[in-house]
Amino acid sequence: MQPPSLTIGIEEEYQIIDPQTRELRSYITQFLEQGQMVLREQVKPELHQSIIEIGTEVCSSPAEARAELVRLRGAIIGLAASNGLAIAAAGTHPFSSWIDQEITPLERYMGVHKDMQQLAKQLLIFGTHVHVGIEDREFLVDAMNVARYMLPHVLALSTSSPFWMGRDTGLKSYRSIIFRNFPRTGVPRTFNSWADLTYLVDTLTRTNSIPDGTKIWWDARPNWRYPTLEFRICDVCTRVDEAVAIAAILQGIIAKVWKLRRDNLTFRVYPTDLIEENKWRAVRYGLDGNLIDFGKQEELPARALIRELIEWFIDDVVDELGSRKEVEYAFRILDEGTSADRQLATYQRTGDLKDVVDQLIRETAEGVIDQLPVAAAAGKGASAEGAHDTPGQGAAPGPATGA
Repeated sequence: MQPPSLTIGIEEEYQIIDPQTRELRSYITQFLEQGQMVLREQVKPELHQSIIEIGTEVCSSPAEARAELVRLRGAIIGLAASNGLAIAAAGTHPFSSWIDQEITPLERYMGVHKDMQQLAKQLLIFGTHVHVGIEDREFLVDAMNVARYMLPHVLALSTSSPFWMGRDTGLKSYRSIIFRNFPRTGVPRTFNSWADLTYLVDTLTRTNSIPDGTKIWWDARPNWRYPTLEFRICDVCTRVDEAVAIAAILQGIIAKVWKLRRDNLTFRVYPTDLIEENKWRAVRYGLDGNLIDFGKQEELPARALIRELIEWFIDDVVDELGSRKEVEYAFRILDEGTSADRQLATYQRTGDLKDVVDQLIRETAEGVIDQLPVAAAAGKGASAEGAHDTPGQGAAPGPATGA
């Protein structure tokens, strides 16, 4: 059996922001006309007109993926500024209401709205999706079975949605709660083989439950258009280096699972309901809570178990992948907190959610452009204070990253 290519593709969903009101702005139709002339198929609409999605080309390394994200974010930020708008990356908008948002008037989105009704309208959330190239379908199933265990650890690193409709939810990833309302979401169960998985998809398709496998929205799933395992659990990452670190960790997990399989070893596969318990802890507390070590059957600080994932499970493959620098950015996240933590700190300091939006705009551009365009920095954002295809559509930026 040939080893997997381990190529990387990253998709990010951004908020289109009016920099004066800091509200979401329905503007995707105009964006597409201009953006696709520059970025072609790497920019896509989404379910709501206030969301814009980008997808990288197929990348051979996290460093290459970072260069792609910098290029794409920079282009979208510039495009927004030329239209008097701004771009922010966070799993939810701090205060805009889903009730006020417009569905993108394309057939696939209107179909989702017809099928899901209010659930579709309420799906005003933003994610980072990471694709890792795996050509052998049997190994892809094995890798998905094992990687399920690490999904909550990775979610805890990415949390960026503590607010919903102007309220502090008390959760670090409220996006996860909103998305869970959709069918065929959450941590996938284990599968015995590719045939076992396709039996499920074929049955759902034959019974008119879904048109094809793209309408299965698990936290990790086989991509039905390209030979990738797609990780969909993460909130969109506010800083570009956060997204790259998570992609590098996920690539490292698959590389390690392959290495174990090559040597006739594996990692123990745990029941879905146990992993869902850890996911809830990541949703609720992020890095500040405990996760369960199911091998030891005890709870330990999330930061300790995430550090163990990096230092013990994938450490022996990151140098082979050339990704140590990108993976070790996760230690900065562990030390300084996630986007959710920073948003909450700003709100506690100022009491103004508009300040939170301004911070998100600045951090979305961090490491991408030296100075925000005038439109993006308007209002309080000019102060010195310092990322699935969603249901109904899929970006297809390249043969290893289509959603």
